[in-house]
Amino acid sequence: MASTSATISSDVLSQRFTALRARGRRALVCYVTAGHPDPARSVELLRGLEQAGADVIEVGVPFSDPMADGPIIQASSQRALEHGMTLARTLDVVRDASLKTPVVLFTYLNPLLAAGADVLERAAASGVHGVLVTDLPVGADPVREEWLGNGPLAFVRLVAPTTPLDRMRDIAAHGSGFVYLISRRGVTGLRADVPAELPDTIARLREATTLPICVGFGISGPEQAVAIGRLADGIVVGSAIVKAAGMSVDSAVSLTAGLRRALDEI
Repeated sequence: MASTSATISSDVLSQRFTALRARGRRALVCYVTAGHPDPARSVELLRGLEQAGADVIEVGVPFSDPMADGPIIQASSQRALEHGMTLARTLDVVRDASLKTPVVLFTYLNPLLAAGADVLERAAASGVHGVLVTDLPVGADPVREEWLGNGPLAFVRLVAPTTPLDRMRDIAAHGSGFVYLISRRGVTGLRADVPAELPDTIARLREATTLPICVGFGISGPEQAVAIGRLADGIVVGSAIVKAAGMSVDSAVSLTAGLRRALDEI
């Protein structure tokens, strides 16, 4: 359940969206896989994304069975695992980067549980402000949902494009920070189009929550960023940045800067 008490770590995320809304800006949420392309450059990448204008950075915990991820993020996760990246080392990367930008830990449930009961507190101490668990839908495990919702981190929830309105309300009521709206069915990956049904999906979700809505899955360039940014409070870009980071940190930073400029034209 969502926490009823304010905490410093989780408040940072809400404060960022409040500031963006006051300035009429759309949020640029950037996803990276911790330890990709390697641990040292992972720190450099996080700092570069911040400097390029990322408003929130999702740091993915490498996992051996990333069912929700497409081939680009799967490959980055495997590469990070080969470098010995774990959840504990992911927190080290976040701490070493020492960002001012809010950080959301993006993970599957198993690594979180394996890390121990104090993992949320350790994450907050490392500079994490939110957590998103890809394989924990609302109602699936109330005890663990309560643990996450009452912890020191904002509990960001996922909404699928096929989710009925009543369930959207339920998901939003048990989350905080922002809502991550998946733009299309399937796994993550690069796409060239904007789903035709997306405006209606966003409109339904706005009926269900007052939380900021950020749309992800498939955004790969400035034109898509602008089209979706006109509808939502922010966009989430993952596979395109991870692919660019595989070439060089500079490529990922350049892509991020271009997305930031595009969103600022709205």
